[in-house]
Amino acid sequence: MSSQQAEPTTEHLHAHLDGDAQHAHTIEGRSQLALGVALGMTLLFAVIEVVTGFISNSLALISDAGHMVTDAAALGLALMAQAIASRPPSHRHSFGFVRAEALAAFVNSLAMLALVAWIVWEAVQRLMHPEAVQGGVVLVVAAIGACINLLVAWVLSRDNASINTRAALVNVMGDLLGSLAAIASGAIIYFTGWVRVDPILSIFVALLILRSTSGILRESYHFLMEGVPAGIDYLEVGASLKAVDGVLDVHDLHVWDMSPGHPALIGHLEIASLEQWPAVLAAVRAMLREKHGIDHVTLQPEAAGGKSL
Repeated sequence: MSSQQAEPTTEHLHAHLDGDAQHAHTIEGRSQLALGVALGMTLLFAVIEVVTGFISNSLALISDAGHMVTDAAALGLALMAQAIASRPPSHRHSFGFVRAEALAAFVNSLAMLALVAWIVWEAVQRLMHPEAVQGGVVLVVAAIGACINLLVAWVLSRDNASINTRAALVNVMGDLLGSLAAIASGAIIYFTGWVRVDPILSIFVALLILRSTSGILRESYHFLMEGVPAGIDYLEVGASLKAVDGVLDVHDLHVWDMSPGHPALIGHLEIASLEQWPAVLAAVRAMLREKHGIDHVTLQPEAAGGKSL
C-alpha cells in the first residue's frame, strides 16, 4: 500500500532548504516603539503649533505646523507599514509584504512635495501683500517646536535600517529647519518689525525640504519599480554570466531587490549540453554570490538550439 503524499502548506512552500537563498520575506527586529513615541510627541505639538500659527498670523509657523501634521501622518503610515511588512508570506502574497515600507515612504514623499508647493504659493502671496505677524509668539512656540523636533529626530535615528523610518526622519529634520526658520522669523519681526522675512524664510525652508525629500522619493520609487539594486551593474552581471565556463549565451535576465538589501536574479542560460547543467549552475551561483552579492538565483538552462531542461 502506498502512502499518500501530504498536501503542501504555505509554510512548506516558503521554506528555505540547504542551498536555497536565505533572503527574508518579512522585516523583523525593527522597533515600533520609536515610531510610536515620535508620533505621539509630533501630534501633540502639531495641535499646539497649528493653533498658535493662526493666532500669530505667521506663515513660517503655519508652515512648520503643517509640516508637523505631515510628519504625524508620515509616522502613522510608517507604523502601519512596519506592522504590515512584518507579516509572513501567505497563499495570496507569496513574496510577503516587505514592499509596504517603500510604498509608505513614496506616499510620504509625495505629501511633502504637496506641502512644499503650498508653502511657496503662500509665501509669494505674503511677499506681494505683507501681513502683520506676532513675532513674540512665533519666537517662543518655534523654540519649543525645535526642542520637540530634536527629541523626535534622536528617537528615530536609533532605527535607521528602515527606508520608511529614514523617510520619517527626513521629514522631522526638515521640520527642525522649519522651526529654526520660524525662530529667526519671530526674532527679526519682534525686534525690527520687518514682516517680509517670514515668507522669505518659509521659501528657503521649502527648498531645503524639497532637496531632502527627493532622495527618499527616488529610492522608494526605484525599489517599487523593481529597479536594479544600487551597487550592482546589470551589464556587468550579464557579462560575468556569459564568461562562466560552459555558458554560451544569456537572455531574459532580470535583477531586482527581493527585499531591501537582498538582490535577486532570474534568467535563461544557453549551454552546450544539458548534462553540464549541474556543474554550470554551481559555478554560476558561486560567482554571483562572491562577485555581485546575489544569492537568490533562479535560472533556466537551454541547450544550444533552444531546447529547455
